[in-house]
Amino acid sequence: MFYHFSKSPLPFWGAITLLLALAIGPQALLASSHREAPMIANDPLADNTDLYAFRSPDDPNTVTIIANYIPAELPYGGPNYHSFGEDIRYEIHIDNDVSTTGDDIIYRATFQKTNEDPTTFFNIRLGLQNLKTTYTLERSIDGGMSFQTIVTNGMVPPPNIGPRSIEDPVVGLGATDYDALMAQAITTAMTGETVFCGPVDDPFFVDLGGIFDLGNSPRQGTNIMRDGLGRANTHAIALQIPISTLQKDGKDVNQAADILDGDFVIGVWASASRQQLQTLNGNGTVTNSGNWVQVSRLGMPLTNEAVIPVGFKDEWNSRTPYNENPAHFEFFYNPELALYMDDDLFGGAVPAFKGLRIQRNSLGAFDFGNTQNGLYGLKGNAALAGTALDDAVFGTLLLPDTNKPRSVDLWPAFHTGVPNVRPYQLATGKNGDPLAAGKPFVNNFLPNGGDMLRLNMATPVTDRSAPEFSSMGLINAAVLGLTDPAYNANSNLEFIPNMDGFPNGRRLEDDVTRIELQAVGGVVLAAIGLWYDDFDANDPNASPVTNMLLNNLQYSTGVEKNDTTFRTSFPYVQAPWRGTEVGK
Repeated sequence: MFYHFSKSPLPFWGAITLLLALAIGPQALLASSHREAPMIANDPLADNTDLYAFRSPDDPNTVTIIANYIPAELPYGGPNYHSFGEDIRYEIHIDNDVSTTGDDIIYRATFQKTNEDPTTFFNIRLGLQNLKTTYTLERSIDGGMSFQTIVTNGMVPPPNIGPRSIEDPVVGLGATDYDALMAQAITTAMTGETVFCGPVDDPFFVDLGGIFDLGNSPRQGTNIMRDGLGRANTHAIALQIPISTLQKDGKDVNQAADILDGDFVIGVWASASRQQLQTLNGNGTVTNSGNWVQVSRLGMPLTNEAVIPVGFKDEWNSRTPYNENPAHFEFFYNPELALYMDDDLFGGAVPAFKGLRIQRNSLGAFDFGNTQNGLYGLKGNAALAGTALDDAVFGTLLLPDTNKPRSVDLWPAFHTGVPNVRPYQLATGKNGDPLAAGKPFVNNFLPNGGDMLRLNMATPVTDRSAPEFSSMGLINAAVLGLTDPAYNANSNLEFIPNMDGFPNGRRLEDDVTRIELQAVGGVVLAAIGLWYDDFDANDPNASPVTNMLLNNLQYSTGVEKNDTTFRTSFPYVQAPWRGTEVGK
């Protein structure tokens, strides 16, 4: 049975205000899918790097989706600069209806290249471009059965080579600046979407060297951290789409029942596909033929990079969210990263994760260590009646079996979305019972398929310039809902800043690496009332803001912001770094 406290566990907001100021201020962090699998590491033009989906801050009647491809582009990578591949299908997939199987909307971009002056080795000379790239954008609204062309001969800006190539009116293109080329490349599709395709600054940031040095992030014994993607570029396909186009019934957002209306949830994933056969011809050309085969995909950040083990990564890339291998689900139920956050296992071998420790005895009864039972011991208990863990509500989706402790938190975050159903509400108003109704703060539940970025389009936008804006996304919203008197005085549904942040979609600013590492360490379990091991449930004066919780909230990898700003309007990502600029 669950413990009930004799007093509210949430009277101490003042103590945590300092923590918020120090640890949960506006920040951001790591690369989600760069060179994440052995096969795709050898095919960079088809490599999904990141995926973002958020309600547009300057046009909240739309959602912006950005799918990035090609990892770690050097700005000075001539004479053949990175570009979209001509023989690749780049696709953005949207699932918006739980009653249908598979995708509901698909956007497909294909690219074409022209040499305007094949007599030179320069990419740009005398106003002409070589490998000048254009694109065709198609849309399917019947799950891929048929496609309609909605953009023809879309412009892709050239690489940002340098001032002579871009701005010089005699030997170069004579553009005012590179921003002018980006603005010229933004177009409106015949069906109303705003579109941009082209090179941009890579908006992701992480100390790649530290992270992949066996989890040495933050690096121990030094204050030197390095953004491994600093001054690196990538290629973006950015779409700004009316919410009424994405909503399954064509509704505008002002028709939503409330700010967590489940009818406004969408799932988004991106992919790249190649034809099965490639023939290398004797004259230096290539012929492609055969069926199209998916070679890369991306939904939630870091899934294939840090959840799926190396022996299964290529298979994972070949599948869709709708035909995933059930054997891979175990990597969410018992994630490898959790092994390094448990002192009974390998926690001591990864000192950088010391502040992220798994609850092994939450409320004196529940063990969330790998291969333990988590909440499965409550299976069949009358206390689960009417909750999301009740077999009569969602079947065995969230409590599938023994020895799958993270099926109640990491699994829904990555694989189904989180429902606004008990116990997935903040501990505010629960009076010590984690299974009671609390303060709602998320609903992006869409159990169709598997790994997707799920976004509730009804959730309002947090102003990027507001002091309340935080790159900690839903974790920041949870902390405010638990501790700030502006939000914790009642358990009513109301907008809390950053409810529109990751993992409810993903904003460019969101610190997804830190959020996901904290989630593996159990911070979401604590938010709904499954307090850390050092909380004394028998002490009526005990505060759930324990040392273990504070250690988790204060964890940082040491790289906490992008190497440049973001734009305030579409496409929001910045111009690519210039090849002649001095790097770091």
